[in-house]
Amino acid sequence: MTDQENQATTGMPTTYDPKSAEKKWYKYWIDGQYFKAGQKPEAEPYTIVIPPPNVTGMLHIGHALDFTLQDILIRTKRMQGYDALWLPGSDHAGIATQTKVEQKLREQNISRHDLGREKFLEKVWEWKDQYAETIHEQWAKMGFSLDYSRERFTLDEGLSKAVREVFVKLYEKGLIYRGKKIINWDPAARTALSDIEVEYKEVNGHLYHLQYPLKDGSGHITVATTRPETMLGDTAVAVHPKDERYKDMIGKMLVLPIVGREIPIIADEYVEREFGSGAVKITPAHDPNDFEVGLRHDLPQIIVMDETGTMNDQAAKYEGMDRADCRKQIVQDLKDLGVLIKIEDHVHQVGHSERTGAVVEPYLSTQWFVKMQPLAERAIEAQKAGNGVRFVPERFEKTYLNWIENVRDWCISRQLWWGHRIPAWYCESCGEIHVAHEDVTQCSKCGSTELTQDNDVLDTWFSSALWPFSTLGWPEQTPDLERYYPTNVLVTGYDIIYFWVARMIFTALEFTGEIPFKDVLMHGLVRDSEGRKMSKSLGNGVDPLDVIERYGADAMRYMISTSSTPGQDLRFRWERVEQARNFANKIWNASRFALMNLEGFTYDDIDISGELSTADRWILHRLNETSRDITRLIDAYEFGETGRLLYNFIWDDLCDWYIEFAKLSLYGDNVSAKKTTQSVLSYVLDRTLRMIHPFMPFISEEIWQHLPHEGETITLAAWPEYDPAFEDVEAAAEMSLLMDAIRAVRNIRAEVNVPMSKKIELMLKAGDEQVLQIVNRNEVYVQRFCNTSSFAAGLDLTTPDKAMTAVITGAELYLPLAGLIDIDQEIARLEKELQHLNSEVQRVEKKLANEGFVAKAPAKVIEEEKAKMADYSDKRSKVIARIEELRG
Repeated sequence: MTDQENQATTGMPTTYDPKSAEKKWYKYWIDGQYFKAGQKPEAEPYTIVIPPPNVTGMLHIGHALDFTLQDILIRTKRMQGYDALWLPGSDHAGIATQTKVEQKLREQNISRHDLGREKFLEKVWEWKDQYAETIHEQWAKMGFSLDYSRERFTLDEGLSKAVREVFVKLYEKGLIYRGKKIINWDPAARTALSDIEVEYKEVNGHLYHLQYPLKDGSGHITVATTRPETMLGDTAVAVHPKDERYKDMIGKMLVLPIVGREIPIIADEYVEREFGSGAVKITPAHDPNDFEVGLRHDLPQIIVMDETGTMNDQAAKYEGMDRADCRKQIVQDLKDLGVLIKIEDHVHQVGHSERTGAVVEPYLSTQWFVKMQPLAERAIEAQKAGNGVRFVPERFEKTYLNWIENVRDWCISRQLWWGHRIPAWYCESCGEIHVAHEDVTQCSKCGSTELTQDNDVLDTWFSSALWPFSTLGWPEQTPDLERYYPTNVLVTGYDIIYFWVARMIFTALEFTGEIPFKDVLMHGLVRDSEGRKMSKSLGNGVDPLDVIERYGADAMRYMISTSSTPGQDLRFRWERVEQARNFANKIWNASRFALMNLEGFTYDDIDISGELSTADRWILHRLNETSRDITRLIDAYEFGETGRLLYNFIWDDLCDWYIEFAKLSLYGDNVSAKKTTQSVLSYVLDRTLRMIHPFMPFISEEIWQHLPHEGETITLAAWPEYDPAFEDVEAAAEMSLLMDAIRAVRNIRAEVNVPMSKKIELMLKAGDEQVLQIVNRNEVYVQRFCNTSSFAAGLDLTTPDKAMTAVITGAELYLPLAGLIDIDQEIARLEKELQHLNSEVQRVEKKLANEGFVAKAPAKVIEEEKAKMADYSDKRSKVIARIEELRG
């Protein structure tokens, strides 16, 4: 039959074309509004809100993993009858987006200050609109079943209202305050940074050992620093209160070299006696630990550089110098003064801005902060009382608790223009600060109308911390909030457990009184094939659209989702994508075969209630087992194991065995048997496509639409549920015996190079009457798939002296040697098999002789090992006997 004839018969082309199918079916799903939640008011809701991607550019392969796992869950739950909502959205991303737009403007020699705030924000909105559309296109290409009718953006009107509500409420409760603290400062972007925006890189630097002389001339103290330029802001030297070396110096004054300022020697337990000289310089305005020491001892806070990293008027003669140039000059000056006594090479971690690449400066600055401890206490209490979030894997709960139990106040202000502007107004007449839901036009204290809004915006994590409930309409009590909150699961990478996951839990408990999601599924990072983190500098990144272009969306989705284990990084390998593509092709080809044999067969013709063959009963049993296990594994977020079971069932059970067995009745003359096989094949293939659909939505829809089916789309088809009626242990045992026999004969053929096309004589000696009955009932399968010229089965067969032998559980197989093999070769093969069986017997004997194993292992496991021992021993005895026969 030609390709054209094939397609005319099946309606399916010979090969699957991902591009045409993907475009066609995504449009069909969107037009049909099949992803829209709320269409099953009587059903139980199931909700996932997407971790909002930043509108800074294209989605990467990490997004593809994160979103594919969510899509698998939401598609499964939708098919299981839930009112499933997967809410899409994106994040304005603060500094990340502003930096991108500023870089683009710099190419035209324009700065944001040239444009002014309003015009600059227009440019950023243009950028946002462009990349939001790009993200939409990528979501579509990857087949994500998002409810676009509920899409949100962190700067849209509703979410902005939620942000103001939270800010005002926390301020009124005293949990938001304005103060002066050390923060991460980006001197290139001139803004505070969150911890997640700081990348620590290993840098080859130096450790400078300096001598600070005592004012009374009685000696000196040696300190060491990696940043000598900050010594200009030193306001003390600290030692441990129990350090005997310095007990007589505590309280004395030192003279700070170059500057000449007198600074005290103080005692503080922060100092490690055993490290270095046991004395450390204290620079409260340029080091977070020194800042805390300074507060305890009421030390001055001297800032020696400005917001650009340039030395200021507190830096004496170095004023106006860049901090790096200042370091070089001050090192030389300290050498000249004779107080720089040693320079050591020193490798250390230095913070760099993720956005600009600039070295981050610990910097004393007036910022807005959230007081975290009261919020953390509520979250800790909920978690320890068993009312908190379930982490998958469980070990991340410890990571989460460790962080929130040691949480520090959160700096939430950013010196940017893109973001939620802080709702605080300053009265220029009396200095009163007003924080309010609506814009303030008059001072409530002095009546002045001269008010200025704070220029800063909020950290982007502030708005995304509200994401699970603000997206559903909070602070309004909307129908969506009532129905879909709390959400069911958050899927995210383990790298943002502190910065996002914890903050969502804090804010949700504070403002809704409930945890924001029941489960948190933590997945790992997608690394390259060598295990390296993907980065622009290494050039090892993978664009998911490139993968789709080469292999199709289904292959990418299946590979990336089934390669993952909760909490573990995964390696991206192109060969695994190719294997996934081959798997898709296997499903396609099997479906085409089925359709070629279902011409004229309709959904109403499916009837599996009649007399079924062993193969029919077995494949229904295996389908039933697989659907039960797949459901359990998806609920447990074990996508890798899910993929393995699906692959084995489809490739091995369905394609390699059942379809081959089905050909006997499909090509035979028994009309009744043919209709039964058509029914079973249609039923099993339909349910198989439903199980694979969450992983491979496009190809499963394409095939399903050609099959006899009921309904508009596989997206809404019912999920295959476990049915005890299909449990058939007897059929499974029969097929196991038949498959073992067929495999054994094929293996012997392969060993002696006898092609499958050559007919052979075959004898089967059954171990008992039950085995013999199974073989007799299914003799047609043995003869067909072993390609026999003659076949005999019995309990007391007279076995030939010269024959190839295979021992399987419950039977022995003999292939008379005439014209097949060399006897010496067969003896050598059996001796090799005997070595293997001896090894297995010894292994199990050793296990059962291990008292520790026997004491700890479950009874079921011990019984299984004993059964293995009996089986191996029986096979070994038969192999030994056969060797003796051949030699005799």
